[in-house]
Amino acid sequence: MGDAAGGPADGARVLSDPVDVIIDKLLMVRGARPGKQVDLSEAEVKMLCLRSRDLLISQPMLLELEAPIKICGDVHGQYYDLLRLFEYGGFPPESNYIFLGDYVDRGKQSLETICLLMAYKIKYPENFFILRGNHECASINRIYGFYDECKRRFGIKLWKTFTDCFNCLPCAAVIDEKIFCTHGGLSPELTSLDQVKRIVRPTDVPDTGLLCDLLWSDPDKDIDGWGRTTAVCPSRSGRTSSRSSSTVMTLT
Repeated sequence: MGDAAGGPADGARVLSDPVDVIIDKLLMVRGARPGKQVDLSEAEVKMLCLRSRDLLISQPMLLELEAPIKICGDVHGQYYDLLRLFEYGGFPPESNYIFLGDYVDRGKQSLETICLLMAYKIKYPENFFILRGNHECASINRIYGFYDECKRRFGIKLWKTFTDCFNCLPCAAVIDEKIFCTHGGLSPELTSLDQVKRIVRPTDVPDTGLLCDLLWSDPDKDIDGWGRTTAVCPSRSGRTSSRSSSTVMTLT
């Protein structure tokens, strides 16, 4: 059995922290045929949500980080792709990571995906970071697969526990005072990064405004200035922009 950081096996090792036990379970399927589920209990998953929620809300809405750190985009329930990513980039704590959201929906193993990310966040709180994407929102993942996966494997109550956790995720980060990271893009309402710091959590994603734009905006080379996008969900009226509106951009 591999250790919690993905290293070599140690038969004499005793796992005292339940998070280590969960990480060990989640990594046992490395090398297995993609699609093999991990046998997690509802109590284990709930514990991850509760501990993650407390940790996330104790850290800023706008994270201020330092390089070196690896920046990773959407995972969308592709658990074996996530494992492959760590195999290439190094399992925590060998490398520092920031993920930019959209951990659930579409793929078939959203639960394994978000559980491993939350477990690493708890295990390495100052080296591993997860931002909120537009699918970490109840009205979206209710439709695109995560709700159904939770209901099938554990029940609706656990999905609501995840929702409470997602409502505490940070929405943006700045690396070395130079690189701005968020899931979506910019907003015409954003004039100072202090505005991001002042967003109060826990919060759902509103239909309009700064937080909505940070999670939903898309760059569009054909738009001059700001426009509107109804991508994915018509109720979320994020912006499109001809400006450098992407998940990672350089601050000047």
